Amino acid sequence: MNPQRNNHERPQQEGFEQVLEIRRVSKKTQGGSKVAFSALVVTGDKKGKVGLGLAKAPNVADAIKKSIRLGNRDLVTVPLVEGTIPYETKSKFGAAEVLLRPAPKGTGIIAGSSVRAVVEASGITDIVCKSLGSNNKTTNARATFKALKQIELLAKKYQLLKKQS
Repeated sequence: MNPQRNNHERPQQEGFEQVLEIRRVSKKTQGGSKVAFSALVVTGDKKGKVGLGLAKAPNVADAIKKSIRLGNRDLVTVPLVEGTIPYETKSKFGAAEVLLRPAPKGTGIIAGSSVRAVVEASGITDIVCKSLGSNNKTTNARATFKALKQIELLAKKYQLLKKQS
């Protein structure tokens, strides 16, 4: 075995990236129609941090790269308590409404497709979720992301109140 070969291996990528949706979008212009692709990607480290990115580009690979970059830019730190969230929360984005409830150990992730992907990326292992109002993957994912942001803010407020008393 060649010892120099190990130096050229690609570094193992830490983190979690999942493509939720790829859409072909077209724009009518004077010279015809312009075709592009939009990609919705959820990123996270499975240890409490999660991000969501939505981007457009002329081809699929560039759209995915761009949305991963955007997802990593805006990360939310979710407070985990024994693999679940500390509070119940309800969030609305557009027509989508998402309800997230903490669950006892061993329950697993009970959620729909886009909600499940966002929750998995954050590192939550036990949770009960319900999507209401919309079947759109983008709005459901954004509503879930908004709910996780609310939980982050609630946890920060609780810590500040705990320090004061």
